[in-house]
Amino acid sequence: MKASESLPYKPVSFSQTVLTELMIPSYSNFGGKIHGGILLSLMDKVAYVCAAKHTGCYCVTASIDTVNFLAPVEVGELVSLMASINYVGNSSVVIGIKVISENVKSNSIKHTNTCYFTMVAKDEANNPVQVPGLILENRDQVRRFIEAKARKEIRRNYTKEMDAVNVPEKDELCHDLLLGERCMIADSI
Repeated sequence: MKASESLPYKPVSFSQTVLTELMIPSYSNFGGKIHGGILLSLMDKVAYVCAAKHTGCYCVTASIDTVNFLAPVEVGELVSLMASINYVGNSSVVIGIKVISENVKSNSIKHTNTCYFTMVAKDEANNPVQVPGLILENRDQVRRFIEAKARKEIRRNYTKEMDAVNVPEKDELCHDLLLGERCMIADSI
């Protein structure tokens, strides 16, 4: 019996996950700041753990939405990634992740990142499986669920709008569309 069959709904608190890691010199770029890719990798890990705990299944990353780097992370800081299920679909879950960094010498804490991962639950044959529903335990969780639902609709509309964008075949029409932009079309096109 799959986890989704044994418990049709799980509370958000059941799968909330915190991952904390010390930022070491090998994670940094030439400016001494932590590479964004390191943070993305940690976010993917915490999203997986949160999703797998809720679904009881192997989960894969389907998309990453709205990764905002708000402040740099320095070598020697502790980074904590707090993940929780914000939304459940049929076979997918949306994980909200808040990232903070802590300077242990000065006891200062800063919010460095917020992002949303969509994870899809898979069975042993790599087919999507239905995920348990979500029990919203407080007003913040209700707000996050409604916001995630709205982001899903915005993303759907964005995709439709981008599909409707047409690049003109005639160069002069392209020139008109690019007027005032910081680019120029090479003569060889």
